[in-house]
Amino acid sequence: MQITSKKTPMAEPVKSKGTFAFVSLGCPKNLVDSERMLGKLAQDGYTLTANAEGADLVIINTCGFIEPARQESLGVIREMLDLKEQGKLGAVVVAGCLAERKGDALLEEIPTVDHILGVHAREEIVQIINRTLSKKAADEQRSVFRPAPVKAQEDTGRFRITPRHFAYLKISEGCDRLCTFCAIPSMRGKHVTKPMEEVIREAKELAADGVRELLVVAQDTTYYGLDLYGEVRFAALLRELEKVDGIEWIRILYAYPIFFTDELIEVIASSKKIVPYLDMPLQHINDRVLRRMQRKVRRADIETLLAKLRAAIPNLAFRTTFIAGFPGETEEEFQELLEFVKQAKFERLGVFTYSLEPGTPASRLEDHLPEEVKTARQNALMALQQPIAFEWCQSQLGKEIEAIVDGPDLEVPGQFRGRTFADAPDIDCLIRLKGKGLRSGDIVRTKITGTDGYDLAGRVISIR
Repeated sequence: MQITSKKTPMAEPVKSKGTFAFVSLGCPKNLVDSERMLGKLAQDGYTLTANAEGADLVIINTCGFIEPARQESLGVIREMLDLKEQGKLGAVVVAGCLAERKGDALLEEIPTVDHILGVHAREEIVQIINRTLSKKAADEQRSVFRPAPVKAQEDTGRFRITPRHFAYLKISEGCDRLCTFCAIPSMRGKHVTKPMEEVIREAKELAADGVRELLVVAQDTTYYGLDLYGEVRFAALLRELEKVDGIEWIRILYAYPIFFTDELIEVIASSKKIVPYLDMPLQHINDRVLRRMQRKVRRADIETLLAKLRAAIPNLAFRTTFIAGFPGETEEEFQELLEFVKQAKFERLGVFTYSLEPGTPASRLEDHLPEEVKTARQNALMALQQPIAFEWCQSQLGKEIEAIVDGPDLEVPGQFRGRTFADAPDIDCLIRLKGKGLRSGDIVRTKITGTDGYDLAGRVISIR
């Protein structure tokens, strides 16, 4: 999607060096990279515009995770190249995971792209754009790739494109997990922890810019610290984040079941700022499938951890994802997954069909399943989950819970849209709020008065 922002943490440049549009695709980690590049360009004097037509250039920060994401990225690139061919746009620069994954082959596939840069060349965006607009790129190497960093890149000075009241805080880069279905380590490199003092400095900068909700992200948040400090320190990091003035909500995403310590559970359970919400992709429950995925966790481990979390954290909203149709998944193993989902009653659940990713170990496994089988299993899981999610919504009727206001409800004049503690932006559900004097970023106590499928309705009682 094409993005813009009404603000920047840097001073307005006296004279613009040129105009650029920006398209950010993919996950929240990619979005942080986009905001860092936007900040560097704004600081250097470039002006962001909402529309690609008429701009000096467009930058597309791509996703290369799975085939549908790659096709979306390629579609946006071709759309921008069409504008360039019509004379309505200057240069087209491609960045991010698709560029990293395909390398110079991307230039062979789409030769009219002006420049590509890999994930780890993010910090060189200004130099690359300077060269592109000065037309020097035509006579030079049009691709820039750098080795994965040995220390985490800083994410300060971002030109944020999320609403002012929430932001993603990336605490590490890369991943040491070698899940057989996943190509992320080949694109993002090995896990590199961002030092705790740098994370806190970035959190304070975001709080000073109006952020009230921090969404903590990484490829694996629970692994935080092991490479840098010789032990996991995610619990210690959360304790420090709680001390940051201005931050009211802390939400944990991308937690992995391994290294989820009792100390971490205690920190979450006792916190006044960490919302009772946990995003933990489990991928499957059958032990044989988990071994083929190389998840290094067993069903018994997962069930023990879930029981601990449910017992320790009142009103926990648990989000997870599963893969349907992994190579060799039998009907019996799928039925085991269905029964587990039925028993676990996850408040939030997503299902992906297995995507064959070239170069991954899973691509070389035997017994790949037909697409229609994978899709049927995905549909069966989601059909099973729907009444579970609706039942949770019904259970909230009459309760008083906290929500954060995201803005006016464009479908219902006079009302507002927000999210409860159980909802992360863009991936979960919403709550429609009735109340007076509400503003984006307000954290409100609301009485739940109705449900609409996956969504809630509430009347605001108080604002803090």
